Amino acid sequence: MSAAAAISSPALPSAAPRIVFDHVSVEFNTAHGPLRVVEDVSFSIADREFVSIIGPSGCGKTTMMNIVAGFVQPSGGTVTLDGKPVGGPGPERGVIFQEYGVFPWLTVEQNIAFGLDLAANRLPASEKAGIVRRYMGLMGLDDFAKAYPKTLSGGMRQRLAIARAYAVKPEFLLMDEPFGALDAQTRSNMQDLLLEVLAAEGKTVMLITHSVEEAIYLSSRIIVVTARPSRIRTVIDVPFAYPRDEGLHERAEFGGLRSHIRELVMKEYAAQQRQSIRSLE
Repeated sequence: MSAAAAISSPALPSAAPRIVFDHVSVEFNTAHGPLRVVEDVSFSIADREFVSIIGPSGCGKTTMMNIVAGFVQPSGGTVTLDGKPVGGPGPERGVIFQEYGVFPWLTVEQNIAFGLDLAANRLPASEKAGIVRRYMGLMGLDDFAKAYPKTLSGGMRQRLAIARAYAVKPEFLLMDEPFGALDAQTRSNMQDLLLEVLAAEGKTVMLITHSVEEAIYLSSRIIVVTARPSRIRTVIDVPFAYPRDEGLHERAEFGGLRSHIRELVMKEYAAQQRQSIRSLE
């Protein structure tokens, strides 16, 4: 299947929300006093919607994702999943980090099978073996089933990490710069592979990225956030229908939207730099 395979159209604004941020703020205690990283953020993500969060480095984007993952609790406001406050991690949420996140002591097939051996996902051996084969095939890892991560390239280790997250079939994919460490060609291939998986399985996705092109190519909506503390600067509905393919990058409308979002993001980078300079004075 190619990236042009049909996937669900972007969720309509009237669709029931699955993830809801309601006036969320986060503050951390530091040696220099309280540090506010997220301030009064409200938005929602509907079923099977693909939402990207983009903004300056260190502004609080990952903190927002970590709240949905259940790793961080907000200092104010609430984040709910299907109407219930997020109280911790859960098997319905798969988290994919920029760091490869694979277990070096397990082989490729053992890494992919790891989540399927946990109590929440345990399956019969034959079914588990079929799932492992499927995702090794999808990620081009068939020839490396018995290999350990140290023998794989960086791109292959990231494919392995993504295969492990996909294998447990989470309803939600929470992705923090999952392709950021990859070379341009591998990154493009992984974006198309993600579209293929969504075509086949359907997911609700929250992506943290610094790449404007990536956000436009993959997303149904893009949330641009400010310099720290993160606030929502604007929300952009991506006007391109699914399915998508590489030719989308060449369209004039794509270039215009890319320029618009880059301008917004660069203004926030400038604001962040000014903050850094003031903190040194």
